[in-house]
Amino acid sequence: MTQPVLGILTLYLNENGMLEERDIYRKMTTAGRKLGLDIIIFTPQDVNYKQNRIHALIYNETSKKWSRKWTSFPHMIFDRCRIQRTYRFDQLLQFRSRYSHLNFLNRPLRNKWTIHRTLIKDARFKSYLPAARIAENAQVVSEMLRKHPLIYLKPINGTGGRGILRIERKQSGNLLIQGRDQARRIISPQKINAASLSGYLSAWDLKGTRYIAQQGIHLKLPSGRVHDYRMLVQKNGEGAWSVTGCAGRVGPLGSVTSNLHGGGHAVPMNELLQQWVSDASLVKEIEADAEQFSINVAKHLEQVYGQLCELALDLAIDRKGQIWLLEVNPKPAREVFAQAGEKEAYKQAIIKPLEYALWLYRQKKTGKAKNTITNTNNSSSSLTHMDGLSKSSTDSA
Repeated sequence: MTQPVLGILTLYLNENGMLEERDIYRKMTTAGRKLGLDIIIFTPQDVNYKQNRIHALIYNETSKKWSRKWTSFPHMIFDRCRIQRTYRFDQLLQFRSRYSHLNFLNRPLRNKWTIHRTLIKDARFKSYLPAARIAENAQVVSEMLRKHPLIYLKPINGTGGRGILRIERKQSGNLLIQGRDQARRIISPQKINAASLSGYLSAWDLKGTRYIAQQGIHLKLPSGRVHDYRMLVQKNGEGAWSVTGCAGRVGPLGSVTSNLHGGGHAVPMNELLQQWVSDASLVKEIEADAEQFSINVAKHLEQVYGQLCELALDLAIDRKGQIWLLEVNPKPAREVFAQAGEKEAYKQAIIKPLEYALWLYRQKKTGKAKNTITNTNNSSSSLTHMDGLSKSSTDSA
């Protein structure tokens, strides 16, 4: 009997066919075969739209090599496409629109600002959300700084720490500005007076790039390095949301972000919390609260935006143990767990989407798929719901 096929949808990073997560796809292929699931890798560029065929990339475990093969469409699609400012992302939007009726494990989320507005409407999440505004101009930034002595400026579609500024108002009234440019390079810290802020920010094109100004949480360790926590929640083999793991991330010296791509490193969550929280007896309580909060956020966002299978939540925890949601990542990497030495979490991070895909495939075969989200999360969305296909939704990933 033919095995079910999962197609991993991704985007090339350049004209040479470079793929960011090829090694993860190899591991997924190997794990999938053991579960009874075949896996193909493809991008919108690999699709023959006239024949509805795919020139897929397939990993051969025997030869340890990748090869191309023309195939029909897979039974399910796992969308791993991250935002690009290239023609390839436009091709992705066209693919999603044309084939929205197919069986996707996950649908696009919207940008940081839209997700913030969605969550803040729910009373359960308000206390976890730092204050935030769209920063259309320097005046908005100045107003935020009058209310909060520390703020972060983030591109609403940014990833990996690109283009983030940390602005701290000192007791003297002067501002300390640190950050990273669009190439993730750490910029030299600068001290300016408040009157010079508008001139400084003019080079960052706040309106064109579209920035969010977010209340900052003091996260510097005694070493001077910033830190946060990456919580991964995924659907399991029963179609239910579960916590896969959480790891601490510590940024490099002089960085305002902790992203691994920006030079950060990962450590076990418990180890970092024990060093950070003043009351060590609260650690287990904080961990449990963070896990339940993350599950609730995943369920709520799925209700609003449609089918999801995994989310990573970047969390800050202040000295008192208060949990803050920094942002939500719908296409999370898994390497944070490998680097933190969390071998089981890393293994599960690879396997869970495959187990969920098989569960979804069986639900589809037995005619239960249309009720999947309703049954697992009390949502009224259907599997074929497609969010964000208009031109304005280039902000979704």
